[in-house]
Amino acid sequence: METKDVPQDNNPILGGYRKGMYARDASGRMVLVPSNGWEVEEIVTSDAVEQLNEQAAAARVRVEAGLAAPLEYWMYARRMDLTLLAQSTGLWRWRVSRHLQPAHFAKLSAALLQRYADALGISRDALTKLP
Repeated sequence: METKDVPQDNNPILGGYRKGMYARDASGRMVLVPSNGWEVEEIVTSDAVEQLNEQAAAARVRVEAGLAAPLEYWMYARRMDLTLLAQSTGLWRWRVSRHLQPAHFAKLSAALLQRYADALGISRDALTKLP
């Protein structure tokens, strides 16, 4: 892509911010060019956010029914999936999956709860209940 071809579609998802995209300048070198978004990227990002919101709503229902731990709701509400939460906490994926079950979540130590809370950017108290 040439520098003149870098999309400038004013993507509202970026909230007025710009991001860097690599493009080839007139001398053929790869340079960083500021962009304020691309329409295609906006569509794909909107769809992904919508899907995560649906997963969070479904998780909320499961938590209220006692079928899942609040951790599952917060994971989706913070736009994460199982793999990303595992990577963010430094825990094995199977272990995080196990902690999504209410019985196992109830037995977590304060230190492990804090580890999850830090990864999700919420307080430890908020992690243990729904908003």
